[in-house]
Amino acid sequence: MMTDTIPASHTTLLNELSQLISSMMGLHFPESRFADLERSVRSASADLGFSSIEEFTYWLKSTTLTRQHIETLAGHLTVGETYFFRDQDSFRALEEHVFPEFISARQSGLRRLRVWSAGCSTGEEPYSVAILLKRMLADLKNWNISILATDINATAIKKASAGVYSEWSFRGTPEWVKNGYFVKIKEGLYEISPEIKKMVSFNYLNLAEDVYPSLLNNTNAIDIIFCRNVIMYFSAEVAGRVIKGLHNSLMDDGYLLVSPAEALRTRSPLFRPVNMSNTTLYRKSEEMEEMRPAPPHYIPGPAEYKWLPPVKDDIKEERSANAVTDEPPAEAEAAPSKYDEAVSLFERGRYAEASLALEESALAGDNGWKVMNLLARACANQGRLDLAAKWCEKAISADTLNPVQYYLLATILQEQGRAEDAINYLKKALYLDHNFVLAQFVLGNLLFSRGDSGAAARHYRNALDLLSAENPEEVLPESDGVTAGRLKEIINSIIKERLA
Repeated sequence: MMTDTIPASHTTLLNELSQLISSMMGLHFPESRFADLERSVRSASADLGFSSIEEFTYWLKSTTLTRQHIETLAGHLTVGETYFFRDQDSFRALEEHVFPEFISARQSGLRRLRVWSAGCSTGEEPYSVAILLKRMLADLKNWNISILATDINATAIKKASAGVYSEWSFRGTPEWVKNGYFVKIKEGLYEISPEIKKMVSFNYLNLAEDVYPSLLNNTNAIDIIFCRNVIMYFSAEVAGRVIKGLHNSLMDDGYLLVSPAEALRTRSPLFRPVNMSNTTLYRKSEEMEEMRPAPPHYIPGPAEYKWLPPVKDDIKEERSANAVTDEPPAEAEAAPSKYDEAVSLFERGRYAEASLALEESALAGDNGWKVMNLLARACANQGRLDLAAKWCEKAISADTLNPVQYYLLATILQEQGRAEDAINYLKKALYLDHNFVLAQFVLGNLLFSRGDSGAAARHYRNALDLLSAENPEEVLPESDGVTAGRLKEIINSIIKERLA
């Protein structure tokens, strides 16, 4: 029988395990938590078919972890302890300050609100958000509400998607929650109402490894991110990378919610603390740099934008003149173009400034479709979906045979809740390029959400066939950084969990 006392002979082994797990999954176990690590690893190694920690460690050093391995390990190494309306001060801050602010600002315009529960465990947190918004918005049907819930633990996501909870999930929760939004299905078990369930979408996401923000996984232009009792598991390096990614996923006025235990790790110039309702939230702030003058927002007319820069009539004469010299003409070092400047700004999450630089680049007529593509993405990451769609439409008008623009427009239309239009544009992209793997994948997702499992399965299989010919380490075009191997794992998991 195992105890919390760690034999001296295990210290070196556990240190090695800690370093391996940190490098593979980003999870950090200092020596003070070695007892927890040993308990978790013993349990995980048994699940994976190993009889000892030593045997498991040897295997871990010599293998590449699949998504199934990571899910199994995550299920043992992380604690999914949660319940409805946990940390009531945070929910009070949302109810009294944050949600009213967003609702008031958007009541007369684009009624859109996006929340991400990053590390959602078994779903009590995102469902609590849905319940709160249902209570606050009498005209909920007139709003485009997106509540994304992700976790690294596939078993927890499966339970969350089912929406069935025991009494333990309601401890400390007001009675009106269980009485008003759940149906008792048998003694001690309650199922959440369909109206609340459909407000939340659950997906697997590894904060330490996956790409965000991204249109591909719906992690862009978020208003509020919950990431509580998650960052505490990461090493300092991984935690910094995660915080940067969360910052870039937020709208310029967005909020990050973490647990009090993680407050020190969240201190960053990327966020400023805001105290309200006896708790502290973190609001996105921009890096302190001198702002350049901003030109007015510009959408080109059909005759004003050239898909490629015009070719000079006298280019041959110029080349001939250069050819007769003994030495090639000295080239002055080129200043960074507006497009290059925009790429740098975009990668740092400064989407508004990137948009301005891209608009200037479009005015100059340089870098053609790249400008359109990145400008649409920058607008989408600011939540300016109508403008993002217009840029895609301009790009399509300029080159009707480019499948990338149809795909990008489809992802934006999907985010706007226009699923039928998105499906049509994805079909157009695939008509132009049947080997467009991301279009196959996203179309499969949309068809599944409509209940057409057979058609969804066909597109998932098409995507897997295409991915089998790719280098697993190769980053897929238009994916925001997702590799072929990672997408293959995601699709296989979807087939196993949804279509088996």
